[in-house]
Amino acid sequence: MPSNTKNPGNFANRPKEEVQAIASKGGHASHSGGFANMDPEKQHNIASKGGHASSGKFEKGSEKAREAGRKGGKAAGREQHTE
Repeated sequence: MPSNTKNPGNFANRPKEEVQAIASKGGHASHSGGFANMDPEKQHNIASKGGHASSGKFEKGSEKAREAGRKGGKAAGREQHTE
C-alpha cells in the first residue's frame, strides 16, 4: 500500500526503477570518501593527534569556560530520569 507522504526517504514513494537502481548498489555508499579511503600519510597525521582537539581551548577560569560548563551540565541533566 503506497504512502501518501512526500518523504523521499520512504522507498514506497519512489519509482520502481529508482528503487532497483539503489538496491543494485548492494548497500554500498555512492561516494568514496571516508577515513579508510584516505591517503595513508594523511590518516597517520590525523590518528597521531590521539583524539585531542586541535583548538577551541578556554583560558583557565574564564567566564566563557564557566558558561560552557553550565550549559553542558544542563544538557546532560536532561537525559537523567528520577524515579
